[in-house]
Amino acid sequence: MSERPWWERAAIYQVYPRSFQDADGDGVGDLAGIERRLDYLVWLGVDAVWLSPIFPSPMADFGYDVADYVGIDALFGDFAAFDSLLAAAHDRGLKLLLDLVPNHSSDRHPWFVESRSSRNNPKRDWYIWRDPAPDGGPPNNWISDFGGPAWEYDEATGQYYSHAFLKEQPDLNWRNPDLRAAMLDVLRFWFDRGVDGFRIDVLWHMLKDAHFRDNPPNPDYDPGMGEMHKVRQLYSTDQPEVHEIAAEMRRIADDAGAEGQDRLLIGEIYLPTERLMDYYGTEDAPEVHLPFNFQLIDIAWEAHVLADAILNYEEALPAGAWPN
Repeated sequence: MSERPWWERAAIYQVYPRSFQDADGDGVGDLAGIERRLDYLVWLGVDAVWLSPIFPSPMADFGYDVADYVGIDALFGDFAAFDSLLAAAHDRGLKLLLDLVPNHSSDRHPWFVESRSSRNNPKRDWYIWRDPAPDGGPPNNWISDFGGPAWEYDEATGQYYSHAFLKEQPDLNWRNPDLRAAMLDVLRFWFDRGVDGFRIDVLWHMLKDAHFRDNPPNPDYDPGMGEMHKVRQLYSTDQPEVHEIAAEMRRIADDAGAEGQDRLLIGEIYLPTERLMDYYGTEDAPEVHLPFNFQLIDIAWEAHVLADAILNYEEALPAGAWPN
């Protein structure tokens, strides 16, 4: 590896492909359009480009409902266009990061189509299925981040499936070893193709309580906060076992970067500072290189407030960790 990783001082620029640059005139941005604007990004002083999801998707959530983790949506191009973009970025000294969505897939992903086909399907346990409550309602009180119950009833099989977001985004069951292996292979696939890292979507959501306990009520709830805040997401997010998965992802990234090209993992994690720090991992089991830091979005835009937030973050950092 290099003496200091490239990402420690890099400016990472998010590109939303469908609205960035349209190269073929169909009214939707595409990979060829992004390649066309790489020199502009270099001129801006960008060091790395993070692409919002480019995988095949029904677009119920604009690509965050993935129907194939190892494909390219025809809306944006194909593998030839992707490889061309990647090579052109690297020729200019730019890194390329992909948006990985591991908490959930699309309900049209072949895995879920199989999973919901019957209770006995081998992929049934690749998703989170539960029997109804005694009254026939959802198995517990978990609330989707988009509002309403985090459970959708499947008439054909008589069970509910979990969805932390849209009902079209069923939650993957990372407690299933076969699903876990299949998803980790997704990282290997893209690293082998040459990408420089991933932004990992809603990392803290990936594991749910094994006993599916009700979330406790939020005593500080105010209707203006949104329905999801009626409860504290104690059992539906930030489970201890998620750190094992993050560490496993990190090992894959480090293995991919062993030949001198550091690979980066950025975790989207919306938690208080003290819990956020856990996602850096430990010296023996490092996790993501950079957890998202949302604090500067929510605090007052005043110098002393900003200074305090930065100082508190720096003081909370584990040894050897890099601030974001």
